[in-house]
Amino acid sequence: MKKTHGLDVNPLTDIAICCGQSEAFAAAIFSIINQGDEVLLFDPCYETYEGCITLAGGIPVYVALEPPQWTLDPEKLMRSFTSRTKAIVLNSPHNPTGKVFSRDELEIIAEGCRRWDCVAITDEVYEYITYDNQKHETIAKLPGMQERTIITSSLSKTFSVTGWRIGWAIAPASAASAIQNIHIRITDSAPAPFQEAALTALRSPIEYFETLRGQVYELKRDFCMKLLGSVGFRIQFKPQGSLFLFAELPKDCLLSDVEYVEELIQQAGVVVVPGRGFFHGNESCKYQKRYIRVAFCKSEATLNAAAQKFGELINAKACPKIVY
Repeated sequence: MKKTHGLDVNPLTDIAICCGQSEAFAAAIFSIINQGDEVLLFDPCYETYEGCITLAGGIPVYVALEPPQWTLDPEKLMRSFTSRTKAIVLNSPHNPTGKVFSRDELEIIAEGCRRWDCVAITDEVYEYITYDNQKHETIAKLPGMQERTIITSSLSKTFSVTGWRIGWAIAPASAASAIQNIHIRITDSAPAPFQEAALTALRSPIEYFETLRGQVYELKRDFCMKLLGSVGFRIQFKPQGSLFLFAELPKDCLLSDVEYVEELIQQAGVVVVPGRGFFHGNESCKYQKRYIRVAFCKSEATLNAAAQKFGELINAKACPKIVY
């Protein structure tokens, strides 16, 4: 944390090792949220956040990011804070859109946290996976924020070890202690051999992270953007980070996101995720049923096979898009 973000962290009191980021996030929520507390989330968002909040008795309050650039509206955010707001969840780089929140946006979020005395709970699992010279910044770096921020992250995405379940929460000592106590009562301990391996992984030379970004995932992102664009998908936002492409269905496609995904599975054997599962706000917004999420963290062979199957399906219909 000191080397990457310039933050002073006491390893004995400020870090709780958990079974993946998911447990770290859940434990963070359980440690601070009481019945009736409100938690702000940016919509669309990763689907497990809401479940943790409601299990803790909290109330999710969604602040919509505006498509197609997934812009944060400062006034809308500030109107969402109330006397009942206890925390705000910040995932950057963002799943599913690939947005990296800018320094200006972080300043706005931090202002709301300080004004309303709220905690920022961050999900930073994609912090090392950014593109086009974008850089991830943690909100904990901003004035008055380290003491009110719980950072959650893991090895999973950066080191391709999602099954190892090694994650952590970094927080002020009192919060870290509460998270550790909850972790002990849920899973007792994280796998010790993988914790030892984590030490080696986290000490990787800077060249590893640079190669991961520029020579691995950025190329895969560009491959998928070209593929989807060639068959009519509308890609108005180029992912700045993460492992996902949030693509809008072809303009004249009559299928919903779910129907489109079903057709891909049944006719091409290609699996993507319907976008509506990431939206939680106003269901009357038609755009919420017009996106699919594509994960490009696959081998070159898998991506090439998917591209071929896409092509076969489209050629069979003599049409550049799937249209019914």
